[in-house]
Amino acid sequence: MADLFDGYPLGDVWDEMFGEVGRARPAYAGLFASMQPIDGDELAARADVLSQTYRDAGVTFAHAGEEQPFPLDIVPRVLGADEWSVIERGVAQRVHALEAFLADVYGAGQCFTDRIVPRSVVTTSAHFHRQAHGLVPPNGVRVHVSGIDLVRDEAGDFRVLEDNLRSPSGVSYVITNRAAMSQVLPELFADHRIQPVSDYPSRLLAALKASAPTGVADPTVVVLTPGVYNSAYFEHALLARQMGVELVEGRDLICAGNQVSMRTTDGQQRVDVIYRRIDDEFLDPVHFRPDSVIGCAGVLNAARAGRVTIANAVGNGVADDKLLFTWVPELIRYYLGEEPVLANAETHRLDDEDTVEWVLASLDQLVLKPVDGSGGKGIVIGPRADEKTLGELAVKVRARPRDWIAQKPIGLSTCPTLVGGRIAPRHVDLRPFAVNDGDKVWVLPGGLTRVALPEGELVVNSSQGGGSKDTWVLSPPRRGDGVGGEGGTEPDLTTIEFTAADMPEDPPAQDPGPLNDTVVGQSQQQQQSGVRPC
Repeated sequence: MADLFDGYPLGDVWDEMFGEVGRARPAYAGLFASMQPIDGDELAARADVLSQTYRDAGVTFAHAGEEQPFPLDIVPRVLGADEWSVIERGVAQRVHALEAFLADVYGAGQCFTDRIVPRSVVTTSAHFHRQAHGLVPPNGVRVHVSGIDLVRDEAGDFRVLEDNLRSPSGVSYVITNRAAMSQVLPELFADHRIQPVSDYPSRLLAALKASAPTGVADPTVVVLTPGVYNSAYFEHALLARQMGVELVEGRDLICAGNQVSMRTTDGQQRVDVIYRRIDDEFLDPVHFRPDSVIGCAGVLNAARAGRVTIANAVGNGVADDKLLFTWVPELIRYYLGEEPVLANAETHRLDDEDTVEWVLASLDQLVLKPVDGSGGKGIVIGPRADEKTLGELAVKVRARPRDWIAQKPIGLSTCPTLVGGRIAPRHVDLRPFAVNDGDKVWVLPGGLTRVALPEGELVVNSSQGGGSKDTWVLSPPRRGDGVGGEGGTEPDLTTIEFTAADMPEDPPAQDPGPLNDTVVGQSQQQQQSGVRPC
């Protein structure tokens, strides 16, 4: 392994493993030592086994219109217990503040009266839905699942890049990454005390059941998927199977008399909680897009009547609008009376003429993001853009400044990554996942580390060709432990086997009826677009 690190370059950004050439940071000391006996050829061979494991199991993601095996790098990312404590507290704090904001926006609107957030910022958001006004969830939770994207800056401090409160994807890869790594490199796990990730499905199920309508003793939970053509279908199927609940499509659900039921071989069965992986616009054709064939007509009325819970709640997108992101530190102070644990990345909103003119004059020095973008789409990195791209961007920004934010470029931290048979630095971010059950916000230890595989690339999104790493959170050291909390305890061998059950299934047969090619094509298109990519 040492040969692979020969000549490993340290640039101007924070490297996750090395503080100086050849010397690992404390959290990585155990990993570095454990991998020393593995030579380059053996590591590459194990990486091939890892890739083949994912290919055989159908662990895929849609990229460039094709289903491809999800790239998993064999070198894990490691976070020390102290580092994780800061992230855990910061993520939970943001979720609490954004929950309070959503309750306010769709309720009394006190934050507008107190001039914390301009009302126009909310009402002009594409994801503010008046249909959700006055709809109060049974246990007050709107953000059942969230994914908060973090980056580490040049000084080594974590900063929030954006919040994802609608249908954040990627947690299935956290689970499968751990299972695959523990099979391919079991000796590494034997030398480290790594916090497990296998609790996620049970935590999520408990939170969903806790959100059930009042008076329901044994709630029926379902996972609502757009269908097999959706880029995250593997995740939908995996989570449903791990939670032991039904995976359904819109055509499997019926809403009558404000009660949602699903079709089964034994007749209709009441549904109490819908963990939906469909965007608001496609969820209910009665209130949103009337041409949607992947939702369930009337489900929003049932939620308003208190007969079903929709998780995550309709309208959450107003709180993860990238323009609203700039107000989150103030929302934390306003609702919680606390200072933010995690700082935002330096972000400028284009809400006055002077700022717009400054941004237009500095396009080659800034990163411009569409406020409604996802999956890395639409981002223009000014220092790397050509004159034509910047010129086209200037026209768009001047025409609709509300649609954009500007961020100061951050030198994303790098992490050792196996590329072309050698170890090289690649830029990474981190998406911790949080589950809110109404009593506590639980943050999954580690989350999804996404890595930009091309050299110098800064866009890490899976939908843009990025890969991932298994993310280790070390347990606090015990008396007698070595550096980084090593103690030789049992590894987290996540109870997931890679079998045909993980493979995306063929589309189920259509219900009898006049279903023509136009409708089928429309359904496939909606499945592909009905959820945000990770």
